[in-house]
This record gives sequence, C-alpha cells and structure tokens, in this order.
Amino acid sequence: MPAALSLTRAQLGSIYDHALRHRPEEACGILAGDADGSVQRVFRMENAEHSSTFYMMDSQEQFQVFDQIEQDGLQLVAIFHSHPHSPAYPSARDCELAFYPDALYMIVSLMDGRPASRVFSIRDGAVEEAWLLVSGE
Repeated sequence: MPAALSLTRAQLGSIYDHALRHRPEEACGILAGDADGSVQRVFRMENAEHSSTFYMMDSQEQFQVFDQIEQDGLQLVAIFHSHPHSPAYPSARDCELAFYPDALYMIVSLMDGRPASRVFSIRDGAVEEAWLLVSGE
C-alpha cells in the first residue's frame, strides 16, 4: 500500500466537483494509478444508495471500472467518497466496508461549505492517516 496519495490539482478539482455536484448525497469514486500512489485516472462513480450518509458503488459500473484499470495496466490506488455533513474521517460504517486493505481511502468533507480532504489506510478496522500530495499540474 502506498504511504501517500499523489494527485494533480486538476484531479483533485474533478473529485471536489463530483462531491459538490452530488451534495447532499455522498459521492464516490475510484482512483487508479501506480504502486507508489500516483493517480493516473479518476473514475467518478454512481452512488447506488443515493444517500447523504452512506455510499455503495453500482456493482456493474464498478466491474467495468476494474476491467478498465486492468486493461490500462494500472492498479487500484484509492477509493474516495464525500461526507456532506461530517468531518473527513472514516465513520464506523466506512471502516466496516473497507474491503480493499491495500488501497487508500480519501474522504472529502463538505460540512464547512467548501471541500476539505484527508486520506487514510483502513486495515482490519484500524485507521491510519496517510499523506495527500497535490502537484500544480
């Protein structure tokens, strides 16, 4: 698992736009890239639950994205979702549903009106913060 998630400003802007566009529902997506945590592709996904407190990716869409990641020679780097009304920290439910222990989890909080994000590793319910690196591209 990478120690840091590395995004460009444009990629981060795409994630924030997705979160803001779907507010008050949670938005979600997948970040694909290299083993070092450098993101190459942002996949903005449908929240099949259409909930403000919970997200679940559409299974068919998720299968298609994982297939595309494999075809592109990339790997799952992180899963992101938004918290429209709470801090950028994994909830108990987020920890229970962290099915990819080798991926990072990025959470975007919208509770203060503008997006703020943090990144975590979640393994067996243990939460550790990771670095979020944003380049100027």
